[in-house]
Amino acid sequence: MTGSEPVPAPLDTSRPHPARVYDWWLGGKDNYPVDEELARKILAADSTAVRGARANRRFMHRAVRTLAEAGIRQFLDIGTGIPTEPNLHQVAQAVAPEARIVYADNDPIVLRHAEALLHGSAQGATDYVHADVRDPETILRLAGESLDFDRPLALSLVALTHYLGDAAAGDDVYGLLKRYTDMLAPGSFLVLSQVTPDLNPEAVGKAAELFARGGTPFHPRSLPDFARFFDGLELLGPGIIPVTGWRPDPEDVAAQTEGIVPVYAGVARKP
Repeated sequence: MTGSEPVPAPLDTSRPHPARVYDWWLGGKDNYPVDEELARKILAADSTAVRGARANRRFMHRAVRTLAEAGIRQFLDIGTGIPTEPNLHQVAQAVAPEARIVYADNDPIVLRHAEALLHGSAQGATDYVHADVRDPETILRLAGESLDFDRPLALSLVALTHYLGDAAAGDDVYGLLKRYTDMLAPGSFLVLSQVTPDLNPEAVGKAAELFARGGTPFHPRSLPDFARFFDGLELLGPGIIPVTGWRPDPEDVAAQTEGIVPVYAGVARKP
């Protein structure tokens, strides 16, 4: 594991955690009754929640595969979540066995799964940083022990920004993303997906209220607000688009017939 051995925060099972709610939607087992309760309530309010979670995973797979095929050999994945196979390193190293991957997350459960995350190819490397996305200095410093920030890499924050607020006195999500992208070498890529109210405002609004009642601020964003994350970067085709439409595989085309998924996705290159 990168850096000094982290000391995890005590595991709090009295309140739901977004990663564990997401795990329940994906059919995982690393969640608690409080997470399942919130997951079911949100699903009742927003019937797209499960297919949205699955669409996010498939988007990550397609984006990583696209970038690995384009020559990217370094990946920094922040907000990793509980491991669900195939994970990012498995997708990248299937294309390029020498690829190097660093995962970062602040959830103690993800820390407990770090050993599973670290089993990559013999030619490449995988590592894990236990830190919060709001602490870019720590993440970048520890990730720099495995990755070369003078060379292009892919920075992935899939389904994470909607848990971060805009206020400068709070999360300052736009300033935070700029701090990360400023550290990237030219030719690097940013991979993002984000829940939006544009496509299903009533259901997404109810889901946001339920998250907030469970102690998790939730910030769906419109297309213009999501596009701000890519200021100064060059979007890959097809640009910003609902997540199932970003360079879809046949499975994604089939999933589109099930109905909308209120999530935008985009991948952009730092010039």
